[in-house]
Amino acid sequence: MKRPAAFLLSLLIVAATALFGAPAGAQENPSPEPARLRLDLGQLTPRVISSADQAITVAGTVTNTGSRRIVKPMARLQIGERLASPRAMDSVLAGTPVQDTPLTEFTTLAEDLEPGQSARLNITVPLTGPRGAGLRPGVYPLLVNVNGTPEYGGPARLAAVSLLMPVLSTPGHANNQSTQRHSKLAVLWPITDSTPHVQSAPFGVPMTLTDDSLADQLSPGGRLYSLVSAARAAQETNPKIGGSLCFALDPDLLRTVDAMKNGYRVSGGATGKGADAASNWLAALRALVTGRCVIPLPFADADLTTLGKIRGADGNPDAGLMTTALNGTATIRQVLGVESKSGVLWPGGTPDDKALSAISSGGFQTVLTDSGKLRAGGDDETVTGAATLSDGLRAQPTNSMATAGLTGFTPSPQAPTTYSGASQRAVSTQNGLAAVAFEAGLGRTEGTTGGPLLIAPPRRWDATTDELNAFLSGLGKLTTAGVTAGSTLDDLLGTAPEGSASLAADTRSDGGAAVAGQLSGLDQDATGLVSAMQVDQRNQVEPKAVVGPVRDALVRGSSTAFGPSAVASASANATAELAAIRDQVTVEQPKQTFALASGSSPLPVYVHNDLPVGVTAQIVLRNNMGVRPEQAGKNLLFPAKGGQTKYVQIEALRAGRLSVDVSLTTPSGTDLGATARFELTSTEYGPITIIVTVVAGCALLLLASRRIYRRIKESRGGTP
Repeated sequence: MKRPAAFLLSLLIVAATALFGAPAGAQENPSPEPARLRLDLGQLTPRVISSADQAITVAGTVTNTGSRRIVKPMARLQIGERLASPRAMDSVLAGTPVQDTPLTEFTTLAEDLEPGQSARLNITVPLTGPRGAGLRPGVYPLLVNVNGTPEYGGPARLAAVSLLMPVLSTPGHANNQSTQRHSKLAVLWPITDSTPHVQSAPFGVPMTLTDDSLADQLSPGGRLYSLVSAARAAQETNPKIGGSLCFALDPDLLRTVDAMKNGYRVSGGATGKGADAASNWLAALRALVTGRCVIPLPFADADLTTLGKIRGADGNPDAGLMTTALNGTATIRQVLGVESKSGVLWPGGTPDDKALSAISSGGFQTVLTDSGKLRAGGDDETVTGAATLSDGLRAQPTNSMATAGLTGFTPSPQAPTTYSGASQRAVSTQNGLAAVAFEAGLGRTEGTTGGPLLIAPPRRWDATTDELNAFLSGLGKLTTAGVTAGSTLDDLLGTAPEGSASLAADTRSDGGAAVAGQLSGLDQDATGLVSAMQVDQRNQVEPKAVVGPVRDALVRGSSTAFGPSAVASASANATAELAAIRDQVTVEQPKQTFALASGSSPLPVYVHNDLPVGVTAQIVLRNNMGVRPEQAGKNLLFPAKGGQTKYVQIEALRAGRLSVDVSLTTPSGTDLGATARFELTSTEYGPITIIVTVVAGCALLLLASRRIYRRIKESRGGTP
């Protein structure tokens, strides 16, 4: 569009606006176009409104992420009606826009924003007067609304962030307090890795990590550091809230950090920088959890449904992997010196019947699971209290609404300008806090009593120290006001189950089969390696110890941190661990060409075995045209920690330059080491060459004899 035409179109839009009124609908309804502005909230004060609060302050930044200049970006804070039903709460947490009214007029943030430019947003709403007087105890939806006019376009809502605000009492009216519910409250505090970081950790060799981001997480300001420091602060400043925390620990993370203390490397060969951070963090974690509630997660937060589908060499599920996944109590004891709560597990995903049976066989009596996954008997009705599963396990539900608030929603394609709490840390912690208040009964109908609440944040919770402190401080305010009552996981588990229930079916299309199929092949390779190994009398190392890192990697491959389609990422660790073992038993690449002394000669093959165990293998010749091994498939033993020359009898089938690829394989067919290329020369004729030569000579003699005969006959005047 030419600039004069665009200018004329803009004038027509302005004229229509003047004739028919301001386009309120355009401002209040989400634009169908892609978001042109990004709104990042960094501050919200207060997190819970009480009679003593005099104002709400929202601060952040607005950034032009589009390709057009934005004219006069402006913002205001809007509020909706008090939420009275779980369905209404769920709708707001899912990102559905609500009918709201302005709390402020629009405030201009800048005259214009060029692409890539940002402007500060700072809105303060006084709660004195009629604005505050209209607030009653309950939970209200708020909307930070940013409007503007894109170049060549009309006024529209360009960005919005929706969040929830609990109100304990009407500002300025101390007598209008919320009804005290004293709902029992306990909080799971997940200490997990964001994703498994181990690339390889071969037996007797320093660990290698995929990158050094775990060191950053353990250092001040990092995700794991913040989780520990915020919980420690809560224990010191608010014992009721600090005492309600139960720490869910990932045994794989503990082992990885413990190994980092002694030095490690990162992919590419660089030395890791996080040894001191690992040591300090472990000491802080040990002080935090000593004498407190501790429960294990499955090793590497494995998806037990996927893990149960990994099949070994015999075609049956590999039960040993499930044992590794469920043995976290021993790791926690070894690394931290504390005892986990007996018989309680918080598995990720949705365990199927086989996984639940394995959990029960592993000595657990209770599984913690999202209440949204529990169904009463065969009905679709959700369960809010403890229930008994079909295999006798107790299912203790965690509050699904609070988890949804702390996790955030995926924005709808119909509302691309509305940002999710999943990408706004201040919003997700605020919405989680509001969900706790609502589920505890804040603002609900008189006579309703909020039941016990077990709060489960996202398993890989990524919130800043300030946000974690704000969440725990908000829980403290709810407890002080009598909305909740600090409790413990033990207290919640002390109540009898209300009835029977079942877990909803796994929503993944393949139920983890693709990942399990990839890991099954690697499991069978590992089994092939173990079967080829023998204990060396000098080193006294068991083969299972050498292959143990591979089996740990198989469990990591089923981690819930990997998406259902991330097959390559899930199998990368096990592939690297197998390669680290295979590469230690290999054929040495010869530096010279071998001259065969005769048609049938021995080929010297030098094999290195750097493993601490003996290995039985076969020498295999490939791409060997012109060469034939006289004896194939012979099992040879290569001693631990050494090299040995073996002679392979071969037969040259022709003279000249020859080449052959030499490699090793276990008796079960698992490849070892790299392939070496042998260059050969032969001056001897093999039997086939001789036979061909003799046949050719005989044919030549016959042809020559025939020709002589014809000539003699012609010379005597005969007819040819």
